[in-house]
Formats: sequence, C-alpha cells, structure tokens
Amino acid sequence: MKGFAAAAAVVVVWSGFNIVSRLGGRSPLTPYDMAAIRFVFSGLVCLPFVLVRWRRLPWPRLAVLAAFGGLGYALFVYTGFALAPAAHAGILVNGGIPFATALLAWLVLGRRPGLRSEFALLVAGVGIVLIGLHSFGQFAGAPAHQWVGDVCFLLAALCYASFGLLFRHWHVSPLDATIGIAVIAAACYLPAYLLFLPKAIAGVSVSFVLGQGVYQGILAASIAGLLFAYAIHHIGPQRATLMLALVPGLSALAAVPLLGEPLDAVTLAGVMLVTVGAVLGATHQSAR
Repeated sequence: MKGFAAAAAVVVVWSGFNIVSRLGGRSPLTPYDMAAIRFVFSGLVCLPFVLVRWRRLPWPRLAVLAAFGGLGYALFVYTGFALAPAAHAGILVNGGIPFATALLAWLVLGRRPGLRSEFALLVAGVGIVLIGLHSFGQFAGAPAHQWVGDVCFLLAALCYASFGLLFRHWHVSPLDATIGIAVIAAACYLPAYLLFLPKAIAGVSVSFVLGQGVYQGILAASIAGLLFAYAIHHIGPQRATLMLALVPGLSALAAVPLLGEPLDAVTLAGVMLVTVGAVLGATHQSAR
C-alpha cells in the first residue's frame, strides 16, 4: 500500500506541476525566472545532503544527468508553459517521455520494443500528432506561436527521457541523482541568470515567488523524484508507470476550472489516446 500511496502522490504533484507552471507562464516571469526559482529552492534544500555525501557522489555522471534532467528539461518546459496550454504539457511532456524513452532505447541501445509496446507507442504518437496539428493551425483557434511551445514540450520530454536512460544505465542511486542534479544545475545556471539573462521577477509578489519555489523546487523537483523511486522499489516499474498515465488527463481536466483553459475536442482526443497508449506501454511485457 505504501508503494501505491507514493505513486499516487507523484501523480498529484506532477499533475499540479503543469497547472502551477502554466500560472507562472502567464505571469510577468520569464522562463529564465521560472528556472532560476526552481534551481534556487531545490539547490538550497539539497545542498546539506550534498555536503554530507560530497566524496561519494559520482560527479562526472551527475553533471551529464544535470544537463539533461535539470537544465535542459527545465528551460524547455518553462518556455513551453509561456506559449502553450497546460493540457498540451500533460500530453507532450508526460505522454512524450515514455514515447521518447522507448524510441531512444531502440535507436541508441538497440532495445527494440515488443509488438504490444510498439502498438502503445503508435496510439500515443497519434495523440501527440493530433495536438501538433492543432497547434500548427490545422484546426481553428490555435494561437500563432503555440506550436513553438509544443516543440519545447517535446524537447523537454526528450531531455528527460535521455536523463532516465542514462540514470538507469549508470545505476546512480535516486538520492545521489536528486541532490547532485539540484546543486549542479543551480551552480551552473544561477551565475549566468544573474549576469546575462532577462529578468522580470520584480514584477511579481514575494508570495508568488515563494509559492512557485516551494512547488517547483521542493515538491516537483526533489520530493516527487524520491517518491517515484520509492514506488518503483515497492510495486515495480510497470505498475508505478501505469499510475503516471493518469497525469495528462488530470492536468487537462484541472486546467479547465483552475486556469480557464477550454478542453476542445482535439485536445480531449489527444488526452485519451496518450493515456491509452501510456497504459498499454506500462503494462506490456518486453520482448525477450
């Protein structure tokens, strides 16, 4: 039961992440501000653990993981939230990560998925294409630059999929990965942000920054990652991933009352297809 409770908590946190990030994207904050807030809070929370485990951490590997799972993911996803709806993030990021993971594992590692997994990827891919067509203006009502946000969401999914494959391949512990990525990302990004990048953080209240920081840096970046590792340990990766298939649908539904974003027929179809594809992919037995 504890494993399922941990996975359920991750679903809630990651669904809320899409809503909270979209609120930040609608505010005067730039994507660079959003990334800085995330890295400040996660870096401060994880720094004491890094100091204790300093000599035992695999720093070269953590630096590569931070480039994909920390810096690359955050910058792409926050740029996407400034340009595209939260429902699209649920589909293209949360739905795109397993799709990109399977594709990279096949192309780079030679691990071809089984027939059921290939069908699951096809179903999820159709859902992603539907959202892409909507954003590129093939359906009426898509904002002019929404497609740029959707491309950023896909790049964020690609970054996180690369992080996940490297994380498993190198057998880095969940705690080491969480604390190392947080501190490395903060150390690399914050000086560049302070010196060179555009800022609009003065245009929002302190309470807004604190709310974003607690959710982005502590709940989403730090705690949810550890909870997901705990869930995998207790209920296995298939059932844990299956529960994450709920994230796109929950994000899209929550965005209607919380953000006032309409759930049109195309987006709803995309949510359903990606969710079905994710469920099929999460429950498949890999081809031997």
